[in-house]
Amino acid sequence: MISESIWIVGPSHSGKTTRLIKQFYVWIQNEYYALENLYTGENKHNSKNHINHCLDIKQTSAKFLVLAANNENRRRLSDKVINDTYGKYPVRCQTPLGFIQDEVILFWPLLVKSLDLKAQFPVLLRPETEQKLAAKLWHKSLDTETQGYKGMSEYRLVRRLLDCLQLAAYAAVACEDITTILTSALIVEGNNLNLEPEFIAFLLLDWRDWCLERGFLTYGIVTELYGQHLLQDSQYQQQLHKRYQGLLADDVQDYPAITRHLFEFLLDNNIASVFTYNADSIVRLGLGADPCYMQGLASRCQQEILIESSKNNMANILAAPMMKLVTEPMTLSQLPPIIQTIQTTSRAQLLRQTAETIAEAIKTRKVQPKEIAIIAPGLDAIARYTLIEILNKQGITVETLHDKRPLISSPLVRALLTIISFVYPGLGRLVDRDKVAEMLVLLSGNEEKRTKDEKNTVSSQLPKIDLVRAGLIADYCFVPHIERPDLLPARTFKRWDRLGYTATKAYSEILAWLKEQRSQQELSLIPNPVFFLDKAIQHFFGNDGSLQYHQIAALRELIETAQHYWDIDIKLGKAQTLNDNHQVANIIAEFIQLLRQGCITANPSPVSTLGHLSNAVILATIFQYRSSRRSHPWHFWLDTGSQLWAKGGAATLFGANYFLHNRLGKPWTAEDEKLAENQRLRRILSDLLARVSSRVYLCHSKLAINGQEQIGPLLPLVNACISL
Repeated sequence: MISESIWIVGPSHSGKTTRLIKQFYVWIQNEYYALENLYTGENKHNSKNHINHCLDIKQTSAKFLVLAANNENRRRLSDKVINDTYGKYPVRCQTPLGFIQDEVILFWPLLVKSLDLKAQFPVLLRPETEQKLAAKLWHKSLDTETQGYKGMSEYRLVRRLLDCLQLAAYAAVACEDITTILTSALIVEGNNLNLEPEFIAFLLLDWRDWCLERGFLTYGIVTELYGQHLLQDSQYQQQLHKRYQGLLADDVQDYPAITRHLFEFLLDNNIASVFTYNADSIVRLGLGADPCYMQGLASRCQQEILIESSKNNMANILAAPMMKLVTEPMTLSQLPPIIQTIQTTSRAQLLRQTAETIAEAIKTRKVQPKEIAIIAPGLDAIARYTLIEILNKQGITVETLHDKRPLISSPLVRALLTIISFVYPGLGRLVDRDKVAEMLVLLSGNEEKRTKDEKNTVSSQLPKIDLVRAGLIADYCFVPHIERPDLLPARTFKRWDRLGYTATKAYSEILAWLKEQRSQQELSLIPNPVFFLDKAIQHFFGNDGSLQYHQIAALRELIETAQHYWDIDIKLGKAQTLNDNHQVANIIAEFIQLLRQGCITANPSPVSTLGHLSNAVILATIFQYRSSRRSHPWHFWLDTGSQLWAKGGAATLFGANYFLHNRLGKPWTAEDEKLAENQRLRRILSDLLARVSSRVYLCHSKLAINGQEQIGPLLPLVNACISL
């Protein structure tokens, strides 16, 4: 049988995605992918060849499955497909894991029947809720098994165990087989989990069964259900074959191994497919991706090799010599003028000089803001704030990619968590003087202040209760109490006149609102804490037009997270009785403590830009930038001397190397780690150089933020190019 499927290989910006969409256009122009057949499923041809490729089911659902590695790429690919085909053809565009999740929900009744589960609608747990519930389930067992073990916190241990379940599911390995893999993998390395593999498997099986019994799903459990059960079910296979007649999969090097089983089923059933693969753009290795295993699909397809276009040939020219400098530091060579350095002694000087170099280039019109990307192996809060502050003062907008900071880092969120402690009894331990002062500043509202300089009048928004007055109120009017913390009227302390009319009035309004909410709570007129938070947002921020997008996004994420948390507790039977103040207080306290641990991040749906991209400098980590598949004429590689350029860091889960199919269950040695670091560096250099067209600045400070000397693997590059 001759396959119509195509395997497209090429470096970044070689036209792989364009070729993929072009093939889709070829398909829909073919006589047996005619428009009327796509919507009616009518087969007008009788030959066997046409029968293999035509759909024989009357439905109006999408006939083509389009997959992308992540949500940002999915949106971009979906827009391209729809624009190039004028939106005439039904297409379902998703990420691999999004597709798996939707399929499990859609065919849940089939799983309920085959696995004899309780018939109830499933609920997908967020990672932070999964963490909390698993820790509670395992608490006694872990205390018994790990008593006296000081090397790892329970929080980190639970996260590692859950990661093992997720990685096994991505690798299409049954939960029952985790014992075998970990037993052989941890022989050389030593069991740094301090748990026996059999006990780990017992905990994971117990967690999985506990979740399924209550209708809870996690990303790991969803993937295992799909790979071990749904994809093997004959009824599901029949429906899958009927629903799709074409597959487009972009950047399959970042897909988990389970998707190969799906693709092989489609190929076995003559579903024409197109895959794109880029060995230099492997980003999710360590997060469940298995590029070597996915590459095995190439033998089943016609292969096309694309060459990078001449206008983006910096990778072809510089990747090899730069990698040679990294691996052989004694090499005597100099990089071309398009590679320059910014070198300072301290990191503070580096951040300022980098920002000033960017501002000067934009001011002299050498480059536009949207043509610049600042890329770092890791972005701390100081670097982010410094760069944004300096550039914003120059009138230059900065856009941070996927800035997933903890939700508790938002002052507005902290203020709302403080005020809820004054309404519901039993939360007094969560309130202190500093939190009260911050709450008063943020909830007092803003007033416009006008100041005159030499030329004109400048207006600014200032809080009605400033920090000094908020501190005075917290010192003299805040009454700590375990059950009922309270705020006294402003006249309580003798020198209340120091507050001034504006601050006193704003404070009195907050007290009046709090008194009203307390009385409503005592009369059970507030349905639940989520309703109260929404009410507080509407009252204090509903008419505040000065809120920025990230502040609105944080408030929205707070409500969504609180609603999810409350729904889970209701499903567990904890919050059935609203009159049980003690139970409600416990739920709120657990929620606040979970937020304060920083494990919940603000991750709102991104805003899609219509037409031209915003004219802003991009600030991103290496992982974020490479995941987004963007490109810019100018690059600034921040902290070039850092050791983090060769490390996987947060983009590597514990045990990820044990679940790769080409080394399933093999121990991970120091030699393996060194080889992996060299490969990671080569991929990063090749990929980033393919995404820059004009100039690269290597930004290096001799001392890191902690004062230690930076002697990372890319330091030879700094020494081999022209200093700015």
